[in-house]
Amino acid sequence: MAEVTVEKPAPELAEFDHRRLGQELGLFTFSDLVGSGLPLWLPKGATIRRILERFIVDTEIAWGYSHVYTPDIAKLDLYKTSGHYPYYKDSMYAPITIDEHEFMLRPMTCPHHFQLYADRPRSYRELPMRIAELAKLYRYEGSGELSGLVRVRSFCLADAHIICADKDQAALEVGKALDLIEHIATVFGLTLGKNYSYRLSLGDRKDDKKYYKNDAAWDEGESMLRDVLTKRGGAFVEAEGEAAFYGPKIDIQMVDARGKENTAFTVQYDFCMPDRFNLTYIASDGTEKRPVVVHRSSIGAIERVMAFLIEHYKGAFPLWLAPVQVKVLPIGEKHVAYAESVVAELMQSGIRAELDKSDESLGKKVRSAKVEKVPYFIVIGDQEFGSNTIGVEHRTEGKIGTLSITDFVTRLNQEIATKQ
Repeated sequence: MAEVTVEKPAPELAEFDHRRLGQELGLFTFSDLVGSGLPLWLPKGATIRRILERFIVDTEIAWGYSHVYTPDIAKLDLYKTSGHYPYYKDSMYAPITIDEHEFMLRPMTCPHHFQLYADRPRSYRELPMRIAELAKLYRYEGSGELSGLVRVRSFCLADAHIICADKDQAALEVGKALDLIEHIATVFGLTLGKNYSYRLSLGDRKDDKKYYKNDAAWDEGESMLRDVLTKRGGAFVEAEGEAAFYGPKIDIQMVDARGKENTAFTVQYDFCMPDRFNLTYIASDGTEKRPVVVHRSSIGAIERVMAFLIEHYKGAFPLWLAPVQVKVLPIGEKHVAYAESVVAELMQSGIRAELDKSDESLGKKVRSAKVEKVPYFIVIGDQEFGSNTIGVEHRTEGKIGTLSITDFVTRLNQEIATKQ
């Protein structure tokens, strides 16, 4: 059997670098045998990821998006039609031949979503059409570019494409997309100007190899995005040569624990793809017209946002995101059975609880729970066992007091609901 080697965090990593905390808290790992840039999610990390995915899907549906599923693989012809293949082929996985056709792992979702739109004739009454997906994507990043969860070769993108009747409708949708981004950022405790910033990424009219040639459309798109940002009143910077090949974009920039700025996710204006895929709709006057598209992500790649959140919270996730919300600590062997019943009742109430049945002293169990950054821990001793109660402590607030399990669950549910 081949030897399996697992990536370990370098000793020089900063204390709150997500690569260090990810290993210390048992969230994710990497294996040389699986491949570089392909994260493996451990149970606790998978729990956080699952919560994030459910949160973003539910939030987007509430904001008017229709969630779909599309395949992780497609014919190479799809990406030649979109124009992605010549522009991005060096960062795509090599095609594979099946039944005399070339297929490839998808590096982006937009061509799939355009095929959903083109499934039947569309009316102006259906626009804007907001198509969203948690999409698994694959890109061959250079080995020197790989960095923990920030830059990987397999990732899940909270992606969406909004088909709009015209640039005026697109401008409204760009504003709504930024509203959604700022709403979600607030839930995470992130502040615009402090934890993230906006960058208007522009094209280069002289570079026909990197950018789709349509100077008038570039001028119009860049002006529209600049106007949206200006009217919002916040600060933003402009960066020439950072646009996508098919149009300008607003990048949401974040700085990691190393002080390096990364693009977390984007809102993009696309005047190119509707032409390439011959997307149309029937206008109110009965004529056939060409839509425009807004590409956007509400939180970006799950992997990358996980890296930012690990560092932002310094591993101490708020209750609603914590993989283990409550640790139950029986003082002695005679308290274990009651502690097990407490864990069972918490789990049945939807609380993620875990029992520490080790032979360690109570002091060591408490220290272990704090090192694991568990929000709450419960001490079970003679008093709690005899009165059918629990002794509750919080990782930062200290002792909460003696509560009934019902009252404790009510407290937790209120905190979870408010996402404090």
